[in-house]
Formats: sequence, structure tokens, C-alpha cells
Amino acid sequence: MIDAAVRQALAVGRSATGRERTIDITTTGARTGEPRRIETWFYRVQDRLYLTGLPGRRDWYANLLAHPGFTLHLKHGISADLQARATPITADEERRAIMAEILASQPDNTAGIVDGAELERWVAGSPLVEVTLTG
Repeated sequence: MIDAAVRQALAVGRSATGRERTIDITTTGARTGEPRRIETWFYRVQDRLYLTGLPGRRDWYANLLAHPGFTLHLKHGISADLQARATPITADEERRAIMAEILASQPDNTAGIVDGAELERWVAGSPLVEVTLTG
């Protein structure tokens, strides 16, 4: 059961700042099997949590494809280590709808998203996983 403070920290909306979205994740290395911890942002779209990043190859994504279980570490406003599972989103239409929401919620448009062509670049080349809390 998730307590109210954790639920509130995960309830980021479109207007959330980068700081409010910043978390760490600990994945298991795809080749090494060793824990790998990185800082990233998470997003909430229609009450679901997602991880994504700029288009291109991402080690964290390769790790999650090989070992979907990971730890999501909240660190702003509350500290909590949450067990989670990643499910890759691969269907183009689903990716497009989710990415459009995520890109529209970029604080201060830091990713430089300006038009539909950029959305298509993200749909084609960015990692995207849905996060399900398991613990």
C-alpha cells in the first residue's frame, strides 16, 4: 500500500517542474547483472507513470528490456524506494499519444519540442516504458 505522501509525490501534473519530476532509478545491467543507478525524470499521463528520454540509445532502457524489475527512488519532498516493473510501449499510435502528452508537459519546453516533426522523431527514436509499482 502506498502512503499519502508517496502518492502525492507521484501525482505530478502537466505543470510540474523538472525538480518535481526528478527521480533516480536503479536497474540491473543488461550484460553485467550489476545494479546501475541514474537520475532521470518521470511523467504521469492519464494516471499512469512513464519513463522516457531524448531520442537515441539509452543504457537504462536496454537494462529494463533485459531485467524489467527496478527500483524507483523518490528524492524531492520525500525519500522512498519503490519496487517497480517496466513495460515497453511499442505500438506507434499508443507511443504517439503518450509522447504528445509528455512533450506538452516539458517544463519551460527544455527539450525544444516545437512541432509535429519533432514529435515524430521522439515517437520513432525515444525509449518509452510504463512504470507499474509492485511493492
